[in-house]
Amino acid sequence: MPTEIKNRVLTYEGSNYMRYRLLLSTLSGKPVRIINIRRKENDPGLREYEVSFIRMLDKITNGTKIEINESGTSIYYIPGLLYGGELEHDCSLQRGIGYYLEGVMILAPFCKKPIDLKLRGITNNSTDPSVDRILTAGVPILKKFLAGDNEVVLKICKRGAAPLGGGEVCFKCPISRNLKTIQLEDSGMVKRVRGTACSIRVSPAVANRIVESAKGILLKFLPDIYIHTDHCKGSASGKSPGFGVTLTAETTKEVFFSGQAFSPLMTTGSLPCVPEDIGKEAAMKLLDEIYRNGCVDSVFQSMTAVFMALGKKDVSKVIVGPLTPAMIQFLRDLRDFFGTVFKIEPVKEEEELLPQVHLTCLGIGYTNISKRTL
Repeated sequence: MPTEIKNRVLTYEGSNYMRYRLLLSTLSGKPVRIINIRRKENDPGLREYEVSFIRMLDKITNGTKIEINESGTSIYYIPGLLYGGELEHDCSLQRGIGYYLEGVMILAPFCKKPIDLKLRGITNNSTDPSVDRILTAGVPILKKFLAGDNEVVLKICKRGAAPLGGGEVCFKCPISRNLKTIQLEDSGMVKRVRGTACSIRVSPAVANRIVESAKGILLKFLPDIYIHTDHCKGSASGKSPGFGVTLTAETTKEVFFSGQAFSPLMTTGSLPCVPEDIGKEAAMKLLDEIYRNGCVDSVFQSMTAVFMALGKKDVSKVIVGPLTPAMIQFLRDLRDFFGTVFKIEPVKEEEELLPQVHLTCLGIGYTNISKRTL
């Protein structure tokens, strides 16, 4: 639990959920202090990827003050104003671009200038949401909340696998004065599955083997399946070999579920998988995501929650699958920073094995202050 002192500085302990807390601090304008970051570990303090994320926040904002102690076990973050504009950032190779891009998507609508960001690093890994997953399942959620017909663009310029990366993506997002309120209470029925199997600096036959393996499972349930093969070579293939696949199921209500699997070939400490195993793993993860049966992909529950909380002073309702541990803590942090409390009710349906959750929230009417006219 955070402790709040007289000058409205929220204080947390530990490195868990630090990224989300820095994002909420930036949006709310409330300073945050995070202490005892890996204090008892052999290698205490902030990791390289966390420092890189903080630097990216500093680029997006104007006037942010950051104080880190010598051991890196404590950070004091005073947020500035969200500025945006045309930016470039080299992400740490310890995490994927998805780790950074998810944070940018939460901040992008509230910047002073439309964001035009170029991120370089690892596009596909087994830890973070792949760029393909963000494109097919994350961007549609962002579009639902943005007013008008402004287009969100996410383009994969180069792919890069761990450990050396070399990938590059471009992300463009318009600014919005206010967010829309939404009601997503019916996920619909799955009507098609689309996917992208990528082979980076390996034989094109690898991607075909992944496709056949994934189709072998999914065709038992649905006939409309198409998995695109993306063979990367030369300058567009980054610096390390690897292969993987991202599968996305679309429903009749334009809800998207996604599953992914990836195997780098040069990472120490883990044995590479055969392509057939990767295809099977991604297909099973997609089926699990469909089985959870929310109206948003489980990876993007937190992004949905913050947009609901920051929407107009009206009621937003969304049904999600079982809450992830990150989402549970995120709802607590939302209450700390914005005073927003969600009404959480189980969805009672016959033969429902996994508990769906009905999230209801009254938006705070958050306005993009950078866009305010005199």
